[in-house]
Amino acid sequence: MVIDHGLRRLALGTLLGALPGQVAPPWAMSLLADGLAGFTLFGRNVDSPEQLAGLTAALRAGRADVIVATDEEGGDVTRLAHRTGSPYPGNAALGVVDDPELTRAVYTAVGADLAATGVTLDLAPVVDVNTADANPVIGTRSFGASTALVTRHAAAAVTGLQEAGVSACAKHFPGHGATVTDSHLELPTVDVPVSVLRERDLPPFAAAIAAGARAVMTAHIRVPALTGNDPATFSRGALSLLRHELGFDRVIVTDALEMTGAAAAAGGVPRAAVRALAAGADLLCLGSRVDAALVEAVAAEIAVGTQDGRLALGDLERAVTRTGELASSSAASGTQRDQSLGLVAARRAVRVEGSLEDLGSPLVVQLVGAQSMVTGRVPWGLAPHLDGIEHVAVVAAAASADDLVARAGRRPIIVVGQRVHQSSADRGLIEALPAPVVLEMGWPSSWRPANGRAFVTTHGASWANGRAAAEVLGLA
Repeated sequence: MVIDHGLRRLALGTLLGALPGQVAPPWAMSLLADGLAGFTLFGRNVDSPEQLAGLTAALRAGRADVIVATDEEGGDVTRLAHRTGSPYPGNAALGVVDDPELTRAVYTAVGADLAATGVTLDLAPVVDVNTADANPVIGTRSFGASTALVTRHAAAAVTGLQEAGVSACAKHFPGHGATVTDSHLELPTVDVPVSVLRERDLPPFAAAIAAGARAVMTAHIRVPALTGNDPATFSRGALSLLRHELGFDRVIVTDALEMTGAAAAAGGVPRAAVRALAAGADLLCLGSRVDAALVEAVAAEIAVGTQDGRLALGDLERAVTRTGELASSSAASGTQRDQSLGLVAARRAVRVEGSLEDLGSPLVVQLVGAQSMVTGRVPWGLAPHLDGIEHVAVVAAAASADDLVARAGRRPIIVVGQRVHQSSADRGLIEALPAPVVLEMGWPSSWRPANGRAFVTTHGASWANGRAAAEVLGLA
């Protein structure tokens, strides 16, 4: 389809594409020159800080005001440290410490790392109030289950990131913390009155906005009282609440439009793009699987949308204006990070119940679960921190407690897991072991094994969390 050149450039100005590898291909540079807003970077794009700095410099050579975005939340979700695990604890650990100044300092350090590699927009912090223990997609990415707690740390995180010269994007509006299904796979529903959102979920967004957040990300969740049958990303009611009730006049970013819930609700990514812009979004994250054909299809659909009545041209122009302001707002501050800060913070977040005396040289058993689409294949656990301590990884459903006991002999057994309270197989294996020490590195719960010797909670599974746990257990 041939579309008007001016409309195509406007449409491209609302899109965040993605790159297939560690070097930008010619098609990406060509689209950038034609007006593409920028790119979201993923783990596959990152080999080292030096390589990433070279990639972002090449993108800026293509156009100086390119937006370079990534999901660097610290903790369990990291792109810069996807090979090793983040050197910082995530939000749940910072929340349990509950020192907003520490949160600000950690986010300033994260921002300094990003700025040094040329990233200008961090799709963080997560400011969802994680009120559902079974939430499969937020969990330790949240500061906690208390609105007041999340509110004060949301402001601190935004302040810290932007002090380092990196734009912050508070997510996932209007609040993803009460969901019990994964929005990457389906469209979750939060069936509560808007009054509950105002009291429980919206205050952290208000705090992030008051702290100067340059962007807010929408959630692919349905809140029938506010959004009807649509996800918030396509809901003019939801985004009008953000604009008018919360007074946010900067960039509204969508979560990835390729996610099943959004794409299915709209009939594909191109139509999803038009619906999001018509609802009031400005910058559209297409997702991780992006090529030239998809970008062109989306741009063409947006252009057609302005002609067939689905999208007002004025709304498209305003979106491009806001996106352009975001592109020019970030500038590296030269902030230097404290190399020890992440580990210091992670140590403060460890909680111990029971006795850790006389562990000696235990058998460490790591429970292997399914990889999250959010975190990807990021290493976690105690293995990188053990020196001469036997470590074995097992799938609980296929493991034998008798075999593990025989392997351990007279040694204690330490079981390492994430969200063990949510897996009957994990719980069953733990409860079949004699006096195990349990190390929980996921979202905490009230579950404790009756036969347990000790229960240790890190509130996250980053490299820093693992190191802090190994120290507490006397294994590092």
